[in-house]
Amino acid sequence: MEHAPTWLTYGFLYLTAAVLAVPIAKALGLGAIIGYLAAGIAIGPWGLGLVSNVQDILHFAEFGVVLMLFLVGLELQPSRLWALRRPIFGTGTAQVLGCAAVLFALGALAGLPWRVSLVGALGLALSSTAIALQVLAERNLMRTSSGQAGFSILLFQDVAAIPILALLPVLGAAAGDGAGHTPGDLLLEVLKIVGVIAAIILGGRLLLRPVLRWIAKSNTPEIFTAAALLLVVGIAYLMVLVGLSMALGAFLAGVLLADSEYRRELEADIEPFKGLLLGLFFIAVGMSIDFGVILRSPGLMAAILVGFLAAKAVVIYTLAKVVEIPYQERPVFTLLLAQGGEFAFVVFQAAAGASVFPAETASLLIGAVALSMLISPLLLVVMDRVLLRRYAKLKTATPQAEEISEPQEAPIIIAGFGRYGQIVSRVLLAQGIPTTVLDHSVDMLEVARTFGYRVFYGDATRLDLLRIAGAEHARILVVAVDDAEQSLQIAKLAREHFPHLQIVARARDVTHWNKLRDLGVTLVQRELFESSLQSAHTVLELMGLPPAQATAITQRFRTHNIALADRMYPHHKDRAKFIAVAREGRNQFAEQMARERQEGAAMNAEGGAYPGYGGAEGVEDGEEAASIQKLDKK
Repeated sequence: MEHAPTWLTYGFLYLTAAVLAVPIAKALGLGAIIGYLAAGIAIGPWGLGLVSNVQDILHFAEFGVVLMLFLVGLELQPSRLWALRRPIFGTGTAQVLGCAAVLFALGALAGLPWRVSLVGALGLALSSTAIALQVLAERNLMRTSSGQAGFSILLFQDVAAIPILALLPVLGAAAGDGAGHTPGDLLLEVLKIVGVIAAIILGGRLLLRPVLRWIAKSNTPEIFTAAALLLVVGIAYLMVLVGLSMALGAFLAGVLLADSEYRRELEADIEPFKGLLLGLFFIAVGMSIDFGVILRSPGLMAAILVGFLAAKAVVIYTLAKVVEIPYQERPVFTLLLAQGGEFAFVVFQAAAGASVFPAETASLLIGAVALSMLISPLLLVVMDRVLLRRYAKLKTATPQAEEISEPQEAPIIIAGFGRYGQIVSRVLLAQGIPTTVLDHSVDMLEVARTFGYRVFYGDATRLDLLRIAGAEHARILVVAVDDAEQSLQIAKLAREHFPHLQIVARARDVTHWNKLRDLGVTLVQRELFESSLQSAHTVLELMGLPPAQATAITQRFRTHNIALADRMYPHHKDRAKFIAVAREGRNQFAEQMARERQEGAAMNAEGGAYPGYGGAEGVEDGEEAASIQKLDKK
């Protein structure tokens, strides 16, 4: 009987383990990460023993972290990254140096050699980017103060890993077991690093967009997907060649493309690969836990694990207070950064290779890091169910976000209290109509409380929270959140579980409008549509049209645009038909308006309009044109 190829066997094992373990973990309320880790333990060397080459798989699966950092970079424009420079190098430096100093002191007190203490402290000071960013994204915390601070620290850790790895050969040489680096060698390494980073920045500015534009013109979606993957793989490969962090290079590439017209296409193409590879990474971490080392020295392993988690937690919680992170967010912030990180695996393996300390010590430290990554999601579940409620009750002296804990009975639920939700809420409040308002931004809640509004702290994408908010008895749900994907998630949840609710939603653009219509939401307002018409009305007046005529023109355009959007909607998934209907409708309206201007001019020798206001080509719906542009690129 012919044996199956290794890749096919392992692929079957990984997918089977994930498909079985993750839904079970989610059903138990433990989260997907714990499911992946449990799957890895089950099929790894200390479980069923179905997979043996763990390190090779771990190296391959690290690419999931690389893709994740690339997508994070795509959401962060260069101007926003520049605005974060102080938290990155300020808060990030404080976390790494503070944790490393405390851990080094503990190692010295335990009688360890200073080199072991130093490298152990530096490696354990790093945190898991994969787990932390995944949890922050799942909880919609990326835009909060704790999410921004956590992201800044994680990004600095990627940068800090470079000098940590560069230090290891020097320490090995000082111990008498390796070859040292001359000043010339070190200078050459620095120049290589600077050169590669400069090449990525200049190449991204000058080459990436024209190349992507050229590839997009081929109208071959799979090639654009291949180009997106090639971009990330190529930059990761370049970074490895000069000894830099792959994740850091991918992040820089994402930032350079954050304000490009291809950002959304790149996100859509890479997102599925990121999810699968991140899952594989967590499975590989589960497989990498060396239970043999744990069984040989259980007391020592427990002491290392508890010691470094407790020491980091104290430093990080203190730092959270110093940078004034809201106290509701401090426990999660502390736990996510207290755990060990995937880069520690690389540091400790390299340290053993450079003879900084024995392989047995490296195994102990790697085991402690892997265990911390395993128990952190479990501790997060315990924190959610027990500690956070008690913590909130104890902190009565500080202004706190009012969590929605008792069932509400208002007929209207408003999800989101930003600039859009505030206006809706104020109109209803002025009419004496009760509402239940939800928002997951602590900063926004503080502003609302300052002006006397009662807003509950909560994420409307959670089914249990919508039930407590009274969705089963309410009449109307206003989806006023700023994030398009989150608004779609809320609308889908409401449609599935509360079909009686009338949903009134905001749409960022026509694409978002179409997706809401796909979910059965018909009462949708494009957020800039009415204000844009008002601006157009003002411009027409400034060009000499009487106010009544300007009003008539803008109202005609409004009616036409709404009707055209309804005509286009059934075809929004058919590129050719969608474009044809859009262009036909736009041209018909332009021709009709041109005829009316000509008829008015014939009846009135003055013309009644600004002489330069003419030509059918001058009338165009900007959102419609933008949607067509997006389709043309696919």
